[in-house]
Amino acid sequence: MSRRSDSYDPKQVALLDQASLDRAVAAAREAFASASDVDGLIALRHQHLGDRAPVSLARREIGALPPQARADAGKRVNEARAAIQQAYDARLAVLEEDRARRVLVEEAVDVTLPGDRRPRGARHPITTLMERIADLFVGMGYEVAEGPEIELEWANFDALNIPPDHPSRGLMDTFWIATAAKLASGASGTAAKLASGASGTAAKLASGASGNAAKLASGASGLVATAPEDQLGTGSGLVLRTHTSPVQARTMLERKPPIYVVVPGRVYRTDEADATHSPVFHQVEGLVVDKGITMAHLRGTLDHFARAMFGEKARTRFRPHYFPFTEPSAEFDVWFEAHRDGPRWVEWGGCGMVDPNVLRVCGIDPTVYSGFAFGMGIDRTLMFRNGLSDMREFIEGDVRFTRAFGMEVA
Repeated sequence: MSRRSDSYDPKQVALLDQASLDRAVAAAREAFASASDVDGLIALRHQHLGDRAPVSLARREIGALPPQARADAGKRVNEARAAIQQAYDARLAVLEEDRARRVLVEEAVDVTLPGDRRPRGARHPITTLMERIADLFVGMGYEVAEGPEIELEWANFDALNIPPDHPSRGLMDTFWIATAAKLASGASGTAAKLASGASGTAAKLASGASGNAAKLASGASGLVATAPEDQLGTGSGLVLRTHTSPVQARTMLERKPPIYVVVPGRVYRTDEADATHSPVFHQVEGLVVDKGITMAHLRGTLDHFARAMFGEKARTRFRPHYFPFTEPSAEFDVWFEAHRDGPRWVEWGGCGMVDPNVLRVCGIDPTVYSGFAFGMGIDRTLMFRNGLSDMREFIEGDVRFTRAFGMEVA
């Protein structure tokens, strides 16, 4: 670094030479003129006006001059720096004008066109995911089955081996239809068909056309008994279905094996809405009845389902459990990285081999056929897939939530 010295040494202050300053100005003008856009010009600025630019380094050398030479040197350095700054400002003005002119051309708006006053929305992600799941199983050879949301008590509980004293049949867990008279008289389309026997399956149950099912429906079988009013709620015999399993019973009553169906749909339970519960939510259930069906087929099916939903590296496990309508039964868990309490195993759904009693009730010989069934929450699946932690976002109607998913679920 140069030091102050009373003896003038021109080698120490070569940067203050007028020729050096002129070269610095010429190099800056040439560099600025070569810049084709504003960003390129800004990138060149520090090379000619920054702390390490030639004119900046020359200014530092003024202190090495004798006192009588500093004023003249400072004047020449300032003039050189001003010339470089002027060249930069002039080129910047030209490039900004070119950019503005280009934007006006490229982003021109035809103001004569009618305005789009209706904002574009998006399908609800639950609907999209339900269709995605249905497409997956159709590709595996399944059929999509549907059923009424106002369901017969028999189909919702008795046909699935759920006894009359089971807690799920009480008012604390199930929505019961109180207006039985209106429903029976035809005031409600779907429920009236069920109550009057106009629906094929219900007619079989009420008329006794189906052996074991008719016995259960009429109360002739000891397994089915009408519980007291205070235990079963309204006693109307009609409920808002608590799961999509009744569609499985209806399917087994209406067709003969082999049966491969998947049942997506809306279900109801008397839960308060919070981060993980809702009185209205969505399930997808699957049913397979055929000769030689085993738990191995069930595990393979659910592993494929999990990989399709959560990626090829999805981690799953079976955990022994009890369900009235399957034996043996299991909970099916997935590893949830985005859980609000940290990564952990989370229950995804229930599954198992169809209980022989359920097969008998639906007129299928369990000594010839076996089957498996499973059920998963579609809302919970969406939460796992997208790292969501609050179910209430699904039902609040905030369009910003729906638009985030667009037309497909990522």
